[in-house]
Amino acid sequence: MGRIVFFIFGCILWVVLTQVFYPEYIVAGLVVVLLATLVFGKGFTDVPLKFLNPRRYFWAAVYIPFFIWYMIEANLDVAFRVLSPERPIKPGIVKIKTSLKTDTAKTFLANSITLTPGTMTVDIDGEYLYVHWIDIKTEDIEEASKIIAGRFERFLRRIFE
Repeated sequence: MGRIVFFIFGCILWVVLTQVFYPEYIVAGLVVVLLATLVFGKGFTDVPLKFLNPRRYFWAAVYIPFFIWYMIEANLDVAFRVLSPERPIKPGIVKIKTSLKTDTAKTFLANSITLTPGTMTVDIDGEYLYVHWIDIKTEDIEEASKIIAGRFERFLRRIFE
């Protein structure tokens, strides 16, 4: 069942991204998605029927502009740190705790953290993520978790769990 959902999801994604409806593009897309399904489809999701819940798509649509806003904000922060030598930089790796349960949700959290400049997820170990932070504001796990991941977790929990 997971492979079927992966294939359908991949086909829809192919059409949305290419927006070309010539037969050769459709066939090429089907071949690429079929190969991806054979290689990656088994590990795609544990409960494929969750993808039929429209509430998840609503929260994903809300999450995208929210994430883009924080990505722009982080880009500006890093740019100001580069252009202003007096801005503090205290880099290091901090340990944060996530309340997300599924591997997919944790992966999306790790990628969201990495895609916002100034932070980069280094490792995921169970419920903990190790994050390189350009300016460590706290070494307390709970506080660092709230600052780095808290804003993303509330959306990702609604989308993936």
